[in-house]
Amino acid sequence: MEDLQHWTWLFGRAQQMMMEQGLDLAGQMSAMPAAPPVDPAAALRAGAEFWADTMTLWQRFLDPAKAPKFEETPEQARDKRFKAPQWREQPVFDFIRQSYLTLSNHLLKGVDQIEGLQPKQKEQLRFATQGFIDAMSPSNFPATNPLVLERTIETKGENLLKGLAHMLADLSKGQMTQTAEGVYELGKNIATTPGQVVKRTPLYELIQYSPTTETVFETPLVIFPPWINRFYILDLTPEKSFIRWAVEQGLTVFVVSWKSADATMADVVWDDYVERGQIDAIDTVRQLLGVESVHAIGYCVAGTTLAATLAVLAARGEAEKVRSATFFTAQVDFTEAGDLNVFVDDEQLAAIQSLTTDGFLDGRYMAATFNLLRGRDLIWNYVTSNYLLGEDYTPFDLLHWNSDVTNLPAKWHSSYLSDLYRDNLLVRPGALAIGGTPIDLSTVKTPAYVQAGREDHIAPARSVWKLTAHLSGPTRFVLAGSGHIAGVVNPPSLGKYQHWINEAGATNLDDFVAGATEVKGSWWPDWIAWIEQIDAARIPAKKARIPPENAELGAAPGRYVRTR
Repeated sequence: MEDLQHWTWLFGRAQQMMMEQGLDLAGQMSAMPAAPPVDPAAALRAGAEFWADTMTLWQRFLDPAKAPKFEETPEQARDKRFKAPQWREQPVFDFIRQSYLTLSNHLLKGVDQIEGLQPKQKEQLRFATQGFIDAMSPSNFPATNPLVLERTIETKGENLLKGLAHMLADLSKGQMTQTAEGVYELGKNIATTPGQVVKRTPLYELIQYSPTTETVFETPLVIFPPWINRFYILDLTPEKSFIRWAVEQGLTVFVVSWKSADATMADVVWDDYVERGQIDAIDTVRQLLGVESVHAIGYCVAGTTLAATLAVLAARGEAEKVRSATFFTAQVDFTEAGDLNVFVDDEQLAAIQSLTTDGFLDGRYMAATFNLLRGRDLIWNYVTSNYLLGEDYTPFDLLHWNSDVTNLPAKWHSSYLSDLYRDNLLVRPGALAIGGTPIDLSTVKTPAYVQAGREDHIAPARSVWKLTAHLSGPTRFVLAGSGHIAGVVNPPSLGKYQHWINEAGATNLDDFVAGATEVKGSWWPDWIAWIEQIDAARIPAKKARIPPENAELGAAPGRYVRTR
């Protein structure tokens, strides 16, 4: 009777929570467009193969000794969803796991066999199918996940109630929680590198960091992070901070902190990020320090923009303002731009424009898009751990940053997707212009360091490589282990991952990889050595190299990084 009362209370409380939240899920399902017909012979073969595999599964379940062993692919063997021993040691759940993996394989094969689709359409269908497969994993449902069942029995269902509270809280704020909240505070235990805001405009703040060495490189460094995220991805905890590390190498470091878009930025376009953003920041650093040129870094979309900035400066006879350019996972040629391409067609662009409010796009939509690219890790992993198992959120600086979204100017966002991702205009000389100055990347002769991530899903290495073919100056390409974030934020002190270099040179990525030398650990030391080869001159770290305190502008990390 006591147990019955407990379970009655549990489901009653769950119902009450959902009613209080005012959930209305009716009408949320949209119809999928009909797929083109498949070749009948191929369909018959696919059906026969599926049923043959299904019969083998049943044989394996009913008589394991006589049935052929289930052969996992390397990817399936590494699948974190099924790493718990229960998925293999308990026959029922082993059967569920094998059935799911078998069906998943056949669903993806079915996409490949569909005829009459354009390559882009097939990519979109495959992406949608993979998303459906990930969503339907047995690990995502209480009745088919042995760990959830065990936890439910152990806690008498308290885990499901706690998980429901997590889910309702996320629905209320319109964003999935991925890490413990209230743990990190800007300027206290994250984004703590000492510095001062030295300029504030309606578009950005410019932060200058305090030197920690007696001498510094004569040529300063200005970093342009992407405005689709907060700049402190490069200034996480002190041991992970690229900014702090660069200062310790003797660089005078400036970082642009972009303003999260609001109604005042309704008319901001790409030209503004080039002219009033990057070129203005470069000129400001030159004037503040009295130098002729700067080293520049552009990360992701800011790297794409940096390439355009260099072309504009070259066309205006001002190329010498940038001594060297470094590109972190940046693209200029979008023909192989990866999974993000599936979100870019006329239908998708119209849908995005419909989400615009007061001239800007809420950053939560962009965050959801990036989470979809890694749905298994960035969505369903948290459904299982926090909604089903009812686990508490753990502190993680990288996920804190990932959840700290920024809004985007709607006009810029729309034109960026259509002009670059859809129409690939940046690599067509003269197809785009900034302030009346045509862009031709082939005129850029600035020495360039191009970094790519081997496992990058946002800016695939094959796409980043194309940058080396469009610039005319000397380039050094480095392939880093891991992906779009961890491949960049990899301090030498951690001894993680690896990178590849190829001193002999290569004409394409495959040749680069074939002749590359693997180097353990971070690529950061290789980069600073490259900087020193370009310009090793140093001067005392005094006068303008020490940022002045300004009560109105304030200290790093500034005001814009704290505002939505």
